Amino acid sequence: MATTGIYRIRGGVPGRERLRVLSRVMEAMTPRLLERIGVGPGARCLDVGCGGGDVSLALARLTRPGGAVVGVDIDEVKLQIARAEAAAAGVANVDYWLAGVDELPRDGAFDVVYARFLLTHLTEPAVALRAMIGAARPGGVVAVEDVDYSGGFCHPPCRAYDAFWRLYPRLAAHAGGDARMGRRLPVLFAAAGLRDVGVHIEQPAGFDRDVKLLSALTLENIADAAVAAGLVEPDEIAAHVDELHRFAARPETLLSLPRVVQVWARVPAAR
Repeated sequence: MATTGIYRIRGGVPGRERLRVLSRVMEAMTPRLLERIGVGPGARCLDVGCGGGDVSLALARLTRPGGAVVGVDIDEVKLQIARAEAAAAGVANVDYWLAGVDELPRDGAFDVVYARFLLTHLTEPAVALRAMIGAARPGGVVAVEDVDYSGGFCHPPCRAYDAFWRLYPRLAAHAGGDARMGRRLPVLFAAAGLRDVGVHIEQPAGFDRDVKLLSALTLENIADAAVAAGLVEPDEIAAHVDELHRFAARPETLLSLPRVVQVWARVPAAR
């Protein structure tokens, strides 16, 4: 479907393991956003493109007592893992549905509709945003975190890191997405008729093991798609993956991830 696009990062169990690292990287940034938009007890929340359910669980804990969370994704393997992890954590107020953006409920039942690193993969992000708005109640909040794949840096220089930063936006574009979606979000929100648009930008960087590992894992998880798209040769990307893992493992190296753009706004009381 046009709004769904093609997800070029490996799914299933390998994809879930990468998302665990991503969630640890985001464990300070995303909670600050959820606090900023006022998620609290009794809220009903929808996590669109929930992956392994890390944010869904965070939302579920914030909305207790009385609240409920629904996470939706197109990867049934990740959803099965998410259900098992929610049960193991004793979190009962979260449910997971197999659904794409085109299948979101349009009944305006949710106080908060949220997505992280989803719109960057879609061919029609504006259409997807309208679907998210349709799921939110009048006066509710729509919030998105997405990447702006620019401004990356590492020290000392690393050829594999530079190659990764050239490759990822090309692969995203080949699949119909936009690796620089983050910078487009505020205008998309305003154009969709949302009110009181807020913007915050962060860029993870430093010596942190997970921050450095994430680039190597992402390169590893897009390798098959990049080769299939004819953007790189198998031996070349295998060498880059190995080099970037070695670079990330060195304690003295410094590495940045893309900018993360957080945007939130309210659905008008009268549509």
